[in-house]
Amino acid sequence: MWLLKRDNMMMYLISVILASILIIPFAIKTLSPYLWLDILYLKDLLRILVTFVSRRRRRPFFFVLDRFLEQTAAHPDKSFIVFENEHFSYSYTDRRSNKTANALLAQPGYKAGDTVALFMGNEPAFMFTWLALAKLGSPVALLNHNIRTKSLLHCFNCCKATVLIAASELKAAVEDVLPTLTEQGVTVLLMTKHCDTPGIESFSDKVDEASDSPLPRSLRSHITFKSPAVYIYTSGTTGLPKAAVVNQNRLLTALAVLASNGVTSSDVIYLNLPLYHTAGFIIGFIGSIETGSTIILKRKFSASQFWDDCRKHSVTVVQYIGEVMRYLCSTPKRENDKDHKVKLAIGNGIRAEVWKEFLNRFGNIEVREFYASTEGNVGFVNYVGKIGAIGRVNFFHQKLFPFTLIKYDTERDEPIRDDNGLCVEAPKGETGLLVSKITDIAPFVGYAQNEEQTERKKLRNVLKKGDLYFNSGDLMRIDNDNFIYFQDRVGDTFRWKGENVATNEVSDILTISDGLKEANVYGVQVPGHEGRIGMAAVTMKEGAQFDGSRIFNHVVSYLPSYARPRFIRIQNAVEVTGTFKQMKVKLVEESFDPGRIQDPLYILDNEEKSYIPLTAQVYSSIISGNIKL
Repeated sequence: MWLLKRDNMMMYLISVILASILIIPFAIKTLSPYLWLDILYLKDLLRILVTFVSRRRRRPFFFVLDRFLEQTAAHPDKSFIVFENEHFSYSYTDRRSNKTANALLAQPGYKAGDTVALFMGNEPAFMFTWLALAKLGSPVALLNHNIRTKSLLHCFNCCKATVLIAASELKAAVEDVLPTLTEQGVTVLLMTKHCDTPGIESFSDKVDEASDSPLPRSLRSHITFKSPAVYIYTSGTTGLPKAAVVNQNRLLTALAVLASNGVTSSDVIYLNLPLYHTAGFIIGFIGSIETGSTIILKRKFSASQFWDDCRKHSVTVVQYIGEVMRYLCSTPKRENDKDHKVKLAIGNGIRAEVWKEFLNRFGNIEVREFYASTEGNVGFVNYVGKIGAIGRVNFFHQKLFPFTLIKYDTERDEPIRDDNGLCVEAPKGETGLLVSKITDIAPFVGYAQNEEQTERKKLRNVLKKGDLYFNSGDLMRIDNDNFIYFQDRVGDTFRWKGENVATNEVSDILTISDGLKEANVYGVQVPGHEGRIGMAAVTMKEGAQFDGSRIFNHVVSYLPSYARPRFIRIQNAVEVTGTFKQMKVKLVEESFDPGRIQDPLYILDNEEKSYIPLTAQVYSSIISGNIKL
């Protein structure tokens, strides 16, 4: 009898244990639905750190170039770059970069280690030349090929370059600044086989004739992890571009950007973003060196060619930035929209409604939205795939890269401080300015030849006296599930009627209305009024006409009165930078003055319950104060 009771008790305990084992995963999923993904992310983070530390300990020093040479030795005949139906293997790329380096060494105006400015669009020669300069131990300034005259000279001089290497199609742009370059003693090389302009030498012919013998390591023996590797310029949405210094240590860290998102050597990367920008250069080019992938290189982004290219080349990984995803969703729908092999889209700047539309239309593609800046010292990755979030916050990440969100006064354009002069942390759910502590692990190098701008990005006495943080200039919000959301750039948020208005939020609302395709929202000043009032530059969908009453009803339904754009400007196309970020500076300067603007202008009229044409007479009445807004 006693044995029977014992057996029953044992069976009961076993049943309880089995039930617990079955229940625990469901309980964890309910109470901590993202725990497993958090663990996998931390595992990847630790793996990246271990790899990075082991490379840092290698002697002689191990840099990105050394990883490229490893990949070349491992699979020399594999296609590294595919460009306009031409295939360039890893070994060909290595030999061509040797020829470029040897040709450059023969130039009397250059010596190994000199800073060189690269003024080229997306083409294989860009990559060959960068690798050549890496072999010579030269820092490289990546110039935006769209800049001209004053901006071009400014960017060139920022990094103290002694040599300019330009693409043949940019000859006219170089000739515009040639007198100044000649005066400064700059060696100017053009990627062409013949050039008859005095002061500009042809360079492609020299490369063709040069030896492809490897360059001795001694040419780059002076390089340390603190040495500048590249100068990448800000997009220039405001003022002249700043040259962010990316040193060898940071570039070595950046190798993991694709590998950490599951990209392997079997993947094919579609690179159509500018190589002069962080996204194209670091994620697309440098990231592919780590994984040993094949790059499908395009001169520029084309929404109409995007998916056909992906099908043709069996692309598995695509990049995006800014408005790229919206452009893809705006193309005419086709029956084969989901007929492709793309499994991963990695980038930043996709809005929630576009994200949803992209997935619905183009299939089950994993979207890896991330947050980072060229010069910044903190980043986030949305490894969960939560639509709208730029990343996820966890304890381990925050310990490695200490950051916080602090309360920010958008009207005074400065952080809010307490009686002790310290910043005030923003509670969860509230918008705050992202600041990240400057440490040895998370340094901030700053901008070349611009101590003033470097200093402006530093914030002191944040949480305690004497501490030092990097000011991202970005307003963020963290929800109760520890997802972090981008709200706006400081300056992109304006204040009206005592309320903060986030331009991105208003843009999102406008673009879900019938007829409007794109919306660029900004604040403009009005004489006699405090703050800035909302204005939107919009484009119309093909075949659509602007319906003032419909748009009025839409904004009234979705937006509080202070956030409704008072003025709407109809454009043929929303102006964007070379990296697809919306331009606002010129729009703000032109304001709502019909005398300066040729585009159709409308003003919100509450009595008419519509947006009506803004006439010169109405404008004069607003400026004179006869009409109060």
